[in-house]
Amino acid sequence: MASRAAQPRTPGTYVRRLIVVGYLFLLIVWPVSLVVVKTFDGGLGNIQGALSDPEVVFALQLTVYVAVWAVAINTVFGVGISLLLVRYEFPGRRVLSALIDLPLSVSPVVVGLALLLAYAGTDGLFGPTLESAGLQVAFAPAGIILATAFVSLPLVIRELVPVLQEIGTEQEQAAKSLGAGPVQTFRRITLPSIKWALVYGVVLSLARSLGEFGAVKVISGNIAQQTQTATLVVEEKYQDFEQGTAYATSFLLALIAVAALVVVTILRPKDDTDGD
Repeated sequence: MASRAAQPRTPGTYVRRLIVVGYLFLLIVWPVSLVVVKTFDGGLGNIQGALSDPEVVFALQLTVYVAVWAVAINTVFGVGISLLLVRYEFPGRRVLSALIDLPLSVSPVVVGLALLLAYAGTDGLFGPTLESAGLQVAFAPAGIILATAFVSLPLVIRELVPVLQEIGTEQEQAAKSLGAGPVQTFRRITLPSIKWALVYGVVLSLARSLGEFGAVKVISGNIAQQTQTATLVVEEKYQDFEQGTAYATSFLLALIAVAALVVVTILRPKDDTDGD
């Protein structure tokens, strides 16, 4: 593909760049940098204090556990739904595509409340059946996983759908004509073509899962050292005037998410495009 001709630089170009950089700085860089500064104000004491707090340690472990499960669920169903939307025509396809964006438009608190009404004990629609089978969803890690998977599901799908549309079906049809089965075709043809879009969608889903608050707070019950995730600990510690611990926990969450994005950016080949 021929490279685009370089656009001439005008004063207006520099003004637009300055506006964009200033906007990003005021909205993202500056607030996040303040958390970092507060975390290391006085040295490593805040980090050490957070990592020696049983509530924080449990919350971080639970957060990672929930995020891993949520990402695994979103990866499997995200790939399946993406293939369904792009490769097949069926009644209600557009409705399904619109529903996928629902978690991005509905408040997470509403999501948590809906899950609570569906799965909470004797009052929930499915609660009695699940409890009779010895399964607890509301006020348990299972409910937190459901809520987290719900709010982060579109991130995988919206990365995969455009790539699947771009690569088309020619190579997949050629593989099938040569006798390859569906699994072999997906593993040898489709997956290599969408691998970076999938990886990036997984990383975004992971970052979103680590930082979920509203839906988790409602469905979890926010029980210390039982169903309290890291974001809930941050709120509790800050309100209890343990700001150092709150800053440190926030920093650790942000560090994990940013590190994942940086690693993907470094590993991704510079000349690699998702559709190639």
